[in-house]
Amino acid sequence: MFPDLIKIGDFTIHTYGVLVALGLITAYITALYFSKKEGIDTKKTENLFTFTIIGGIVGARFAYALEHHDQFESFIDYIAIWKGGLDWFGAFIGGALVLVFLLYRYKLPILKIGDIAGISIVIGHAIGRIGCTCAGCCYGKPVPPDSPFKDLAITFPQHEHGSAPAGIPLYPTQPAEALGNFLIFGILFFVYRKKQFDGQIFSLYLILYGIERFLLEFWRGVTPPIPAVGITWNQVVSLGMILSGIALFIYGMKKKNEAV
Repeated sequence: MFPDLIKIGDFTIHTYGVLVALGLITAYITALYFSKKEGIDTKKTENLFTFTIIGGIVGARFAYALEHHDQFESFIDYIAIWKGGLDWFGAFIGGALVLVFLLYRYKLPILKIGDIAGISIVIGHAIGRIGCTCAGCCYGKPVPPDSPFKDLAITFPQHEHGSAPAGIPLYPTQPAEALGNFLIFGILFFVYRKKQFDGQIFSLYLILYGIERFLLEFWRGVTPPIPAVGITWNQVVSLGMILSGIALFIYGMKKKNEAV
């Protein structure tokens, strides 16, 4: 759609990389803002954020390479994340593993940090999905000519750095997910003002994003379904997020009621 932001000769700044960086900066500022509200040392938040992001990027690239190994021909291809090619759930799992280790090391309250992480992740993710739209990655399935959604379809031009199939009307899964994430951020921000227990924001994030991603997977054209199940691995993880979020919410409400 718009993969190159600036191109001067052989020098290119990719739109995807710029928007992912902008998403990370926004998530960082959001994390610091809510850390102060939760009474968490912002220095520790900075360390958590930095190393969690590193773990997330490694996990995202590793998962993408496993799923799209046919796209990689050299070592440079594996590290060229500025061209696109990051798997969100790989990032979530990789970042979560690093975060759990650091929480144990710093002895920080896991549910408070979870609330900070949930509302920070979703706003950064929303901006990053705009980058996906520009790069053409995470594209949707072809829209049938008789589909009621044909007027919403997006068509990507042929481009050396584009990932989506060119010239074919596709479901707009990237901007749809961006809009969904912005909406989730708004809901979490509103709920946070009257938060009833630690972990409430994170539980709602898991539920809301899990539902959003599970539904979007039916229109995404990137990940094939598991033959024996009929749904994708991303939908399996989404279901895990939803169930975990519901369990965490019930646990938090139970603890809150016991304290009354």
